[in-house]
Amino acid sequence: MSHPLSPGSVIGMLGSGQLGRMTALAAAPLGLRTHVFAPEPGPATLVTDLYTRAAYDDEDALARFAATVDVVTYEFENVPARTAAFLAGRVPVRPGPAALGICQHRVSEKTFLRDAGIPTTGWRAVSNAAEVAAAADALGRPCVLKTARFGYDGKGQTIVRPGTDAADAWRVIAGDKAELDAIVEAFVDFRLEASVVVARGFRGEVAAYELVENRHRDHILHQTIVPADVSDTVRTEADAIARTVVEALDYVGVLGVEMFVTHDGQVLVNELAPRPHNSGHWTQDGAVTCQFEQHARAVAGLPLGSVARVGDAVMTNLLGDDVDQVPTWLAEPHAKVHLYGKTEARAGRKMGHVNVISPRRG
Repeated sequence: MSHPLSPGSVIGMLGSGQLGRMTALAAAPLGLRTHVFAPEPGPATLVTDLYTRAAYDDEDALARFAATVDVVTYEFENVPARTAAFLAGRVPVRPGPAALGICQHRVSEKTFLRDAGIPTTGWRAVSNAAEVAAAADALGRPCVLKTARFGYDGKGQTIVRPGTDAADAWRVIAGDKAELDAIVEAFVDFRLEASVVVARGFRGEVAAYELVENRHRDHILHQTIVPADVSDTVRTEADAIARTVVEALDYVGVLGVEMFVTHDGQVLVNELAPRPHNSGHWTQDGAVTCQFEQHARAVAGLPLGSVARVGDAVMTNLLGDDVDQVPTWLAEPHAKVHLYGKTEARAGRKMGHVNVISPRRG
């Protein structure tokens, strides 16, 4: 596809979660339909009548799906690389399988960032307990041991502290497996956690939302504060890093670039998320173009929208029983509630979020 999608075209969405739901809702006013492909129904399948229920390795189902859509994207990064590659032989896939593969493996991601000249914390690739011990000695303790794949919201990782036995740390992430792709990262004494959500169109145009501050509870994002309390120098550096990343990846779509800002003003990239990002939810009410519409525009080959901020914002995730607070939030005059259609509230489960927008100060 070398031309923009026309009204009535169909975006194929791999994954049925809330990011797919919000992208489908944002694509609809652009005249675009969304066809969800996922093994199980979810929030996204509640807002579209186009749904293929099949496993990601079901090539017959994937081929039929590809024949019904004009472009394919994904709403979570753990789509099997083989699935993306299979579809890319039949229909445009944006972002491409190569970018997806880099972002879904932490060692590949850190290697890519290093080769692109992007600063990160120190790190070592490891595959067993002995290598964890050697990496911890080299990087210093405390340090963080993470699985190379499938970790998010604090899952698949543990801190290696002074006195921690490397074998015990290994069992936390690997269970009874003696070998596993993993990474040890030097501990960062950061001033704040931050991120930039950036978009790149298929003609190469780039639009980056401004740097935001992220506050976590139990390793899960609790609040995003906009604007971040940082210097103009840090803001400019973060923007330049995000733009460098999407260019180097030859990326099409919206990308979340998670960062640490150190006490001396360094900006270090922590992780990349090849999809709309939780820290970009504030854009639904606080920016001219929300990140979900921006993603739809990018993968559909449409011009990117303005990323201008219309006000200061605080985004608060509603986790588990926090959803019971919705009536209180609805009574707040500047609050906008976004629920995902999930019926079972479990501890740590993202049930929705609230954006509170106030007049812009800066």
